[in-house]
Amino acid sequence: MINLQHLTNEVTSNPALLISSVVILSWLSSTSQTNPPYSQLLTYPLTTLTYNLLFHPLRHTPGPLLSRASALPWAIRHALGTSAFHTHHLHTRYGPVVRIAPNHLSFTAPRAWRDIYGSLPRDSGSSGSGGSGGSGGKSGYTSVWPEVPKSKTFTSATDDQEESIVQADFHEHARLRRALAPGFSDAALRVQEPLLRRYVEVLVGRIGERCGGGGGGGGDGMKGEGVVMDMEKWYNWTTFDIAGDLVFGRAFGCLEREAYHPWIAFLMGTLKAAAGMVSVIYLGGRWLVRILFKTVGQKSMLALREMTEEMVSHRLAMEKGRDDLFEGLVKHREEWNLSFEKFSTNGLVLTLAGSETLATTLCGTTYLLLKNPKTIDRLSQEVRAAFSNTDEITVKAVSQLPYLTAVINESLRMYPPVAADLIRVIPPEGKNIAGHYVAGGTFVEVQPWSINHSPDNWVEPWTFNPDRFLPGEDEAKEAGNILEASQPFSWGPRNCLGRNLAYAGLRLILARIIFYFDMKLAGDSGDWIGRQKTFPLWARLPLNVHFTPVKRG
Repeated sequence: MINLQHLTNEVTSNPALLISSVVILSWLSSTSQTNPPYSQLLTYPLTTLTYNLLFHPLRHTPGPLLSRASALPWAIRHALGTSAFHTHHLHTRYGPVVRIAPNHLSFTAPRAWRDIYGSLPRDSGSSGSGGSGGSGGKSGYTSVWPEVPKSKTFTSATDDQEESIVQADFHEHARLRRALAPGFSDAALRVQEPLLRRYVEVLVGRIGERCGGGGGGGGDGMKGEGVVMDMEKWYNWTTFDIAGDLVFGRAFGCLEREAYHPWIAFLMGTLKAAAGMVSVIYLGGRWLVRILFKTVGQKSMLALREMTEEMVSHRLAMEKGRDDLFEGLVKHREEWNLSFEKFSTNGLVLTLAGSETLATTLCGTTYLLLKNPKTIDRLSQEVRAAFSNTDEITVKAVSQLPYLTAVINESLRMYPPVAADLIRVIPPEGKNIAGHYVAGGTFVEVQPWSINHSPDNWVEPWTFNPDRFLPGEDEAKEAGNILEASQPFSWGPRNCLGRNLAYAGLRLILARIIFYFDMKLAGDSGDWIGRQKTFPLWARLPLNVHFTPVKRG
């Protein structure tokens, strides 16, 4: 049943919408003897379409007709895992600013990283109002908003869940970040290194065993004939075990059992469903998502909560002083009166963010190296010339391998762990983004997949060329590569805390594997990236790699 009162209130509150409604109603009444229910049924969608195309503040921003008229095309592609690829296609056609939905813009200008994700400028402490966006001198910001905020459309499926650091507002996020930061420091990384190395040695050992040559301890070589392994699974098992130990104080046992823990299997299974729920909410269907959560999803969510609570209880029962990723919150538990649910939601986020993104980059780097034989040959020479045995392969030592770091950076550019959905909503007073004024209430984002493959930012953007990251910023820009366009750890006060830990893990794992094994793609892994979808984390396919132990004299 159409709620006529609701439609009337919404139309009359917006002058432009009211004008278009009058035009459409006049057309309906003049072209046929329309009965009232039929008029009610058609008025709202036709009015909305007309407003979006002719009166919306974004009406002059380029984009395809359907995307400018309705949010439905974006929502469908988002649910199907193809929106990031379609947005890149639109940028190729329309330029660096594209209207991908009626109230939604995507940017590929590097400046947009700062404008969207950076802190808004502070004022000088004066008490002037500064117009509609003035702070009155109270907050210290020229805007009443200290940042371009996130929207609950994309961060929360329901209104009754405890917010994690990802969902928290600016001030709560800053508080949680300060508490967690020591666990990601260089000092903490030095303490965590033995833990990292232990799991990496297990991974290398499993590969060696399947090659028929034994484990991968501190020796200088292995024997065996070779083996094909699905590294999508093995990388993910490794990163989940590392994340579990660093967050909850114990591994998930994936490498030991060669299988996913039930908690992880459940999380992995929810990625596509989560993308679908965002699409429904985007179209105004939050009420439907609430119903689904309370009915068909209740049993699954209860099982997830019980497993999470068991792991959190284990971590909270441990003695204080453990230099892991959770210790900062544990120290403030009583002082801040942190709820058990606060630990659960943040534990889930830290585990998923720390494992999935790392596994994605390991898979992407391996694939891109093996698709480009000259790069894997060059990297193998660098690694094997630098070390005589794996005891020498430490976090500090691998950080001094320039080509290895360049390979990782180029892989992060070509295959970003998060392809899209870094969406913010412009504050009411509006804001300039990369030289374009954007009205308040507009969804804006930089999609890594699009900006990382834009010819405006990169020479031959579809070519895997680690050399582009070897020169300095000025040299790279002169060659046509704008390095700041690639921000795999995002930008601003909400950028990823785990940058140093991620680089340490990536370098350590890749260096140890390359030290021991020659690799090549096997099976149907030839077009591995091109056959995937993103929700917005990648739904990775099996990555079959053939390993042969390096023969050393």
